[in-house]
Amino acid sequence: MKIIVTGGAGFIGSAVVRHIINNTQDRVINVDKLTYAGNLESLVSVDKNERYVFEQVDICDRAELDRVFAQHQPDAVMHLAAESHVDRSITGPSDFIQTNIVGTYTLLEATRAYWNELSAQAKKAFRFHHISTDEVYGDLPHPDDIEDGTEPSANKELPLFTETTSYAPSSPYSASKASSDHLVRAWLRTYGLPTIVTNCSNNYGPYHFPEKLIPLVILNALDGKSLPIYGKGDQIRDWLYVEDHARALYKVVTTGKVGETYNIGGHNEKQNLEVVKTICSILDVLVPKGTLYAEQIVYVTDRPGHDRRYAIDSTKMSQELNWQPEETFETGLRKTIEWYLTNQEWCQHVQDGTYQRERLGI
Repeated sequence: MKIIVTGGAGFIGSAVVRHIINNTQDRVINVDKLTYAGNLESLVSVDKNERYVFEQVDICDRAELDRVFAQHQPDAVMHLAAESHVDRSITGPSDFIQTNIVGTYTLLEATRAYWNELSAQAKKAFRFHHISTDEVYGDLPHPDDIEDGTEPSANKELPLFTETTSYAPSSPYSASKASSDHLVRAWLRTYGLPTIVTNCSNNYGPYHFPEKLIPLVILNALDGKSLPIYGKGDQIRDWLYVEDHARALYKVVTTGKVGETYNIGGHNEKQNLEVVKTICSILDVLVPKGTLYAEQIVYVTDRPGHDRRYAIDSTKMSQELNWQPEETFETGLRKTIEWYLTNQEWCQHVQDGTYQRERLGI
């Protein structure tokens, strides 16, 4: 196959590109605008491969998209290009509307124009895979909200997001992603474009831009800076190792059914405070110092409209596509920390001139 991966220089996108090049015989056309979060250094392990091509293109640029489709003749599109940080969406929502909604619309139209000219057999085999987030569902009941004596540790008894959960986005980011999901499904129903949607839980792992919780805490801890905890730190997220996610996405685009939605989760519900303390305890072992890293934790004003709990039911992925995450939170987090410890140059380059770990979205 020849697969266009939009946002292939980003965190999840680069993991997808590396997975495809390293584990299949497929070709990848990486379409990325290279915003602050896109970094070609994340692809140095594959960028010399003859099956990999990079195109610096904005998904809002219809003429350039038409050129890419005509030149490369793809068999599938995996659409990951997006603005993705909730804090940034609070500070500047317009970029999220432009990229996540207008960009997805423009990509859908370019794809549809290309797809309409394919042979009947090629049209049937073609796939447009839209990668989205669990945040479109809003949030779920938190253990602290339960008044029937349920213990906070009994998260498995609380409701989970399924593929039929109603949308209730809370932030400009999640609202823009919800909008893009609706567009993708509408292009299937109205035009017949063969689309699939996936919604994932919080990803973590190597090459993660340090505005997000886990890489921010790792780097701040190493630099002796404060480790900011929003509110009480009791917000719960389901953590998914990015390489497990990449495997899942490739399985969906190659074996998933047109018109279906698949939820992809890591089966790891953790409170933010627990995540930060776990990082600190691992660093205490790997990079010991005179004091404990947890002493750098500080509590700060919570994010506006902060969702309290996300948790995904991945039963459909498991039963229909035979996918399960391979990493536990403990094994994945240790791999992540070890990667950051040995890739400080990447960490420095990705922040130079763009972001110095300041708080956004206040």
